Amino acid sequence: MEALSRSVEEIFEDFQGRRAGIIKALTTDVEDFYSQCDPEKENLCLYGFPNEQWEVNLPVEEVPPELPEPVLGINFARDGMLEKDWLSLVAVHSDTWLLALAFYFGARFGFDKTDRKRLFGMINELPTIFEVVTGEAKKQVKEKSSVSNNSGSKSKSNSKAASETQGRQSKALQTKDEDEELEEQDNDEHGDTLCGACGENYGTDEFWICCDICEKWFHGKCVKITPARAELIKQYKCPSCSNKRAR
Repeated sequence: MEALSRSVEEIFEDFQGRRAGIIKALTTDVEDFYSQCDPEKENLCLYGFPNEQWEVNLPVEEVPPELPEPVLGINFARDGMLEKDWLSLVAVHSDTWLLALAFYFGARFGFDKTDRKRLFGMINELPTIFEVVTGEAKKQVKEKSSVSNNSGSKSKSNSKAASETQGRQSKALQTKDEDEELEEQDNDEHGDTLCGACGENYGTDEFWICCDICEKWFHGKCVKITPARAELIKQYKCPSCSNKRAR
C-alpha cells in the first residue's frame, strides 16, 4: 500500500518526470506519437509517467479512476487540423492534466496552504508544455534578455507604451460603430447559409466554422469543434476534406 505521506519535493519530482515524458512525445518522439493517434481507434489518451516515459492508450476502465485522467479522444481531431495546431491542443490539455494530478496528490497527502503555494511556485518556474511545443518558452527567454539589456531606456519605453495605449483606445472608440454595422451585415449575409453537415440554417446564437478547403460552413457541434479549439486552428478542414486527403 502506498505511503500516506509525501513531501512537496516528491510531488514536484513526479510532476517533472511526467512533464518530461509528454514533452518527449510532442517533440523528439512526435512521429511515433502521431502514428499512434489513429482517428479510427477509440478514445485515446496521452499519459506521462514519473520515469519520463509516455504512452498513448485507452482510458482506465475503473470509475471513478484512482488518479485524474488525461483528456479523452486526442486522436479524433488529428486529421482535421494542421499538425502543429493539433500538437498545441494536446499540449495545453496535458498542462491541465499535470496540474490536476499535482494538486490531487497535494490534497491526498494533506498539504496545507503553505505547501500548496510552494508546490505551485515550483511548478510555475517551469515553462508549460504548451510554451515548449509552440516555441513560446524560447521567445520568453529572448524577451527577458532584451528587457535586461534595455533597462536604461525603461522610462522612455513606458512613455511610448502609454502613448500607444491611448492611441489604441481612441481608435477603438472610433471603430465601435463600424464593428456593430459589420456584425449586422455579417448576420444578414449568413442568414440563408446551411450547415454542410446537418443542413440546418445559420443561427446567430450558435458557433459556426468554415472549411478553408471547400468553404462550406458547419455548426461547431456538428463537427465537434468548440470556440476554444477553433482559436488554435490556423486552417480548418472539414471531415469530408480530411478524408479526401487521407485517400
